[in-house]
Parts: sequence; structure tokens; C-alpha cells
Amino acid sequence: MVHARSDVVSTALRVLDAHGLADLTMRRLAAELDVRPSALYHHVADKQTLLAAVADELLARGRRPATAHAWPDRVREVAVGLRDALLAWTDGAELVGTVVGFGLGGTAPLRDLEEALAGSGLPDDLVPVAARTVWHFTLGHTWEEQTHLQAGAAGAIPDEPLGTRDPGAAFTAGLELVLDGLRARADRSTDRSLTAG
Repeated sequence: MVHARSDVVSTALRVLDAHGLADLTMRRLAAELDVRPSALYHHVADKQTLLAAVADELLARGRRPATAHAWPDRVREVAVGLRDALLAWTDGAELVGTVVGFGLGGTAPLRDLEEALAGSGLPDDLVPVAARTVWHFTLGHTWEEQTHLQAGAAGAIPDEPLGTRDPGAAFTAGLELVLDGLRARADRSTDRSLTAG
């Protein structure tokens, strides 16, 4: 059977969701596609390239159209959408964090955050730093939440979210703290430019 690259990536995403990142192997993926493992290398150079493509697909499927206008609302919209996309798939946060850490992909949310922060009043050199701060908070919170939920579902730990009964509310509160800090820094930068002018 002949498969397109999109078939390989979609099947890998299903394997990830069913078995987790540790069990997303080239051998298992080949078995799911009913091909020899060597056939996969016609579509991806190696497992890292496959993981990057799977992460990008996961994020693309979870991407929502931008509707907010004010920069804090746009940042909030991207962060919430990222969290939802990561939670929708087994080990989604671990996969995307790994791929971004290796510099292989998964950067669409970072670009979206930079675009959202462009009109914030932050100095241009701080916009990428601010975007990465929101990214790290979102990824870290979601990874912890997802790991705890999956361990609870497997019976390895009590099935109660870590540190709170409502991880969504905890995420929202933490994100608001980050946004408060970004607003304060943006306001200070704006005040300095007005004073200098």
C-alpha cells in the first residue's frame, strides 16, 4: 500500500494518542501502516523529523482563528488555545516541548504570541522574551497537568489534579499574573518614552 506523508503523520498522531510518546516508535508506526519500517524513511528522514511533523500537525489541528483585538486578549487567546491543543492529545505537551527544545518545529504558537505582543508597548527586544515567557508558562503548566491526569487515569496516583481542584482556573490565574507583569513593563516603557519625548 502506498502512503502519503500526511498519512504517516496522521497515523503517528493516532499512535501518540493511543500509546503515548514513549511508544511512538518507527516499528509501531510501520505496523499500523502495514509497511516495513524502512518505507517510512521515504517520508521522513528520521524519528526526530517525524516528531516535529507530528507536533506541527497537533498544533495546526488545535489552532483557532484570532478574534481578540486588545493585545492582552490576543495573548490570552493564543495561550488558552495552545493549552487546549496540548491537552487534546496524550503527551501533547511533552511532544511539543521536546520538538521546540530541539529546534525542530512546533513554533507556530511562539510566532502567534510575538504577533500578539507586537502592539503591547514593550520594547522590540523584549517581545520575543515575553512571548517565550508566556510559552514556557503555558507549556510547563500544561505538561504538569497532563502528566498528573494521565498518571491518575492509569491508577499510578490519586486521580485529583495537582495542587488544585480546578487546573483550568489555576492556569487562568497564573496567566493573568504573567499578563499583569507584561502590562506593568509595557506601561513603564511607554512612560519612559513619553518622558523622553
